Amino acid sequence: MASSSADRIVHRELDVDGREPATQIAEHVASLSECEVESLESTWDTFGHVIDTIFEDPPSADAHVQVTVTYEGYRITIEQNGHAKFVPVNADSR
Repeated sequence: MASSSADRIVHRELDVDGREPATQIAEHVASLSECEVESLESTWDTFGHVIDTIFEDPPSADAHVQVTVTYEGYRITIEQNGHAKFVPVNADSR
């Protein structure tokens, strides 16, 4: 039986008061991909500091800001409260 897309979604929490969110994203992807974070593309080269902004100068919580990026085979949606959802882009490779 094939798994549904919901079965492939992985939820993680970012420490919004911790180190750079992009670094945390790379660490989660490395863990999910079972590889070393150093073997991944640079988050800066991929999406810059786009996600850092929603934590450095957060908008009102009523705004419900989300940022979605594709990085190293995952579609990643990051919410301003620190919740992150990782969905493999190509389920066959994960």
